[in-house]
Amino acid sequence: MLLATDLDGTFLGGNPQDRLSLYQTITAHPDIQLAYVTGRSLEAVLPLLADPTLPQPDYIIADVGASLYHGNSLQPIQPLQHEIEALWPGETRITKALEHLPHLERQNVPQARRCSYFCTPEQAADPQLRDIAQSLDCDLLYSADLYLDFLPQGVNKGSTLLRLVEYLNIDPEQVLVAGDTLNDLSMLNSGLKGVCVGQSEAALLDATRHSTRVLHADSPGCGGIIQAFAHFGFLGEHGFAAETRQACEPGHAELVIVYHRLPYEEYRLNGQIQRRRPQSPNGIIPTLLSFFADGRKGSWVAWAQHEPTDGHFETHTTVDAEGYPRLTAARIPLQKEEVDIFYKRFSKEAFWPTLHTFWERASFQEQDWQVFLNVNRAFAERTAQEAAHNAIVWLHDYNLWMVPAFLRELRPDLRLAFFHHTYFPSADVFNVLPWRRQIIGSLLQCDYIGFHIPRQVENFVDAARGVFPLQVLEQQNCAPRFITYGCAVGLDNMAKVIDTGMRQVRLGAHPVGLDLDRIRSALNQPKVQKHIQQLKQEFQNVQLILSVERLDYTKGILEKLNAFEQLLADYPDLIGQVTLASICVPAAREMTIYDSLQAQIEQAVGRINGRFAHVGWTPVQFFFRSFPFEQVVAWYTSADVMWITPLRDGLNLVSKEFVATQGLTNGQGVLVLSEFAGAAAELKGALLTNPHDHADLKQVCHRALHMDVEEAQSRLRELFEIVHHNDIRRWGDEFLEALEQSSTQPQG
Repeated sequence: MLLATDLDGTFLGGNPQDRLSLYQTITAHPDIQLAYVTGRSLEAVLPLLADPTLPQPDYIIADVGASLYHGNSLQPIQPLQHEIEALWPGETRITKALEHLPHLERQNVPQARRCSYFCTPEQAADPQLRDIAQSLDCDLLYSADLYLDFLPQGVNKGSTLLRLVEYLNIDPEQVLVAGDTLNDLSMLNSGLKGVCVGQSEAALLDATRHSTRVLHADSPGCGGIIQAFAHFGFLGEHGFAAETRQACEPGHAELVIVYHRLPYEEYRLNGQIQRRRPQSPNGIIPTLLSFFADGRKGSWVAWAQHEPTDGHFETHTTVDAEGYPRLTAARIPLQKEEVDIFYKRFSKEAFWPTLHTFWERASFQEQDWQVFLNVNRAFAERTAQEAAHNAIVWLHDYNLWMVPAFLRELRPDLRLAFFHHTYFPSADVFNVLPWRRQIIGSLLQCDYIGFHIPRQVENFVDAARGVFPLQVLEQQNCAPRFITYGCAVGLDNMAKVIDTGMRQVRLGAHPVGLDLDRIRSALNQPKVQKHIQQLKQEFQNVQLILSVERLDYTKGILEKLNAFEQLLADYPDLIGQVTLASICVPAAREMTIYDSLQAQIEQAVGRINGRFAHVGWTPVQFFFRSFPFEQVVAWYTSADVMWITPLRDGLNLVSKEFVATQGLTNGQGVLVLSEFAGAAAELKGALLTNPHDHADLKQVCHRALHMDVEEAQSRLRELFEIVHHNDIRRWGDEFLEALEQSSTQPQG
């Protein structure tokens, strides 16, 4: 069958339960074709196509019947569109003929092969309008006591729908039309089975009152369409109810963390899976775990690699029976090939470079996107099974972009929050992604979305504006929490609440903090103190510049090395007086995209050392390996200058780790930080540098090396106060508090 339905007030109307029931049935039933029949233009329909809760149409009849398109390709349906085009006199002729009627107000909406105006019923009755329309071979359509349309003669929703039904060779008895205003009358008078949904325009009800083929439903919107399915006997003997999928049964978790990593590390020993505490030093996982320390019922949804030959797979494991007695890890089995595509290849080769504004490095493969969707769907299905009624679901980062889309359909009762750990770029960069509409549509299913800094919030809003006609309902000033005009990622105010027309979404800036106790613990270890003394002894006659980062083109390692080389060339008095220690953490072995960068870095290090080194002094000490966190803390303590120069970074926790370590040890180290790192908007007191400006990199580093003690100490005190106050616990508490506040707000 074909359901041909108006949108506003009809297919988009009704209560949430009826909408969900109808949408799920259409999506699940292969024999139901869907046609949007609307007064909107195609451009105004596009936001609906990005809404993952709506079934995608097979056909679109737009502009009150003047345009028609294939739903999958959005290309015109020919030759039907040519036939309509031949009847259209052109926008210029119509507007010129109406220019002497100032009471007509043109609708500021996209329009094709129609001219649309606002006018009162009295103005619409003006005989001049009929005369002008007749002289131009146009029809007039007036609806809702407000909207006036000039259309090609003989063209309306009903006539175009009948031509489409004929063109597709569909049995007219297998067509159901639905509407709610007078511009739907032509469909309902076409002889097809139809329904005026509840709360339809009175004039439409009067005009169809005596039609035996038109049902006047009681329920509004989708509820009225459901009534029509039963009334006309569509979907067989048992009707609509037999096709409705059962809702997912709620689980027991009050808080569900959805993360790409388990809260523990798994490894194999003698063929058996063993677990150990995570080695990551950033403290995010321990902080998320801490929300379950009070006995809160919870689940942690994450993937675990499992091959069909591995035997039994444990879907649920205990995380820590003593520390978190009611927290369960809900494991999703992924095969190695899925992991390689979903995480190591697609996420890192398509999304990672685009998010960090290196779109020219990105590789987009549709087959990889399908794997990404399948994995995200698996996350959503497992989360739906774990979450209790009205539970909070906290999703993390771009690897799980599409989970909200699937999850909102499965469990509309849940409160969804998303934290975007990675940088979110400006709209012109993000829009490079072929799937930008689906991604934005999915994220906007959340109740709350958090980013590190205001600039990333606004970048997201700009990207969303290109997909949905959203309104900013509430804004907030960024100062004094964040730098406004003093760095490349600063901003003076940001959106706090947006309305997409379908729902309201709250937004916030929450830069991740540190677990300072972890650093204190490291500093208290005798082996760390011994290592600190060794480093101070080794570098007692030189100033130590420290650089710590992963091997990645976003980190600006090569640019930094080139600037350091020029620093020594321009200031020969520094030769033998300063050493750059670079700790570069290798990428995973499978990440071959970094091989070329690694070779370039090693060549640069060799060139600098070959050019400037002398007996007893090496300008660059390059460590291409991962250090234990305790060793890195010792290096932080010993450094005179911390030189962090990413070309783009969501936040950069290394900068905070350096500040915390120096602050806890009464140090006086200077932080030189890229103004393109998210932390630059938060860390007042850092020396900011532009890593894209070779000269600025060099000069700011030179300034740091020559900064007097009083200024260095003053800057460090300011930095340490920020890092100490805004720690990782505060980050988690403030995020959940913001989500709780958003959950109490009424939805639009």
